[in-house]
Amino acid sequence: MHGNVWEWVEDVWHGSYSGDPPEDGTPWIEGGETDSRVVRGGSWVIEPGGCRSTARIWLSSRYRSNLMGFRLARTV
Repeated sequence: MHGNVWEWVEDVWHGSYSGDPPEDGTPWIEGGETDSRVVRGGSWVIEPGGCRSTARIWLSSRYRSNLMGFRLARTV
């Protein structure tokens, strides 16, 4: 799925992983820049090296584009 669209995640933006990020897979919503959200994975207009799950950038939570999407996950 990498390279389809950037995927919004619930995490707020932190400039680095220093500090105290959750280690259990829960969103990192404490601290950071609350008006900026993380998007991951690259999109179809990004160079191949940027289309990976560790690729991340920040955007305003009000930003909209046809290069953005989200994935729903459900525990069964």
